[in-house]
Amino acid sequence: MATSWSNLSQGKRRLIVAVAAVETALKIAMLIDLKRRPAGQVKGSKRVWAASAIVNSAGIIPVTYFVFGRRRASSPG
Repeated sequence: MATSWSNLSQGKRRLIVAVAAVETALKIAMLIDLKRRPAGQVKGSKRVWAASAIVNSAGIIPVTYFVFGRRRASSPG
């Protein structure tokens, strides 16, 4: 059964807004990083990672990108 926004407690509303704000910030950071990072430093397709930003993921997709989706820059040797 769905609960309407007006039936949620003040604390639950704040939590939902906070989680949405964090997810939005992570997605923006991910998209900026994808834009600036060369394709060779991204594991997988940059387009697929960028398209995944439209999915409501509670921050899981951006965190996954930052942990697993980027290659370490090779240091000049």
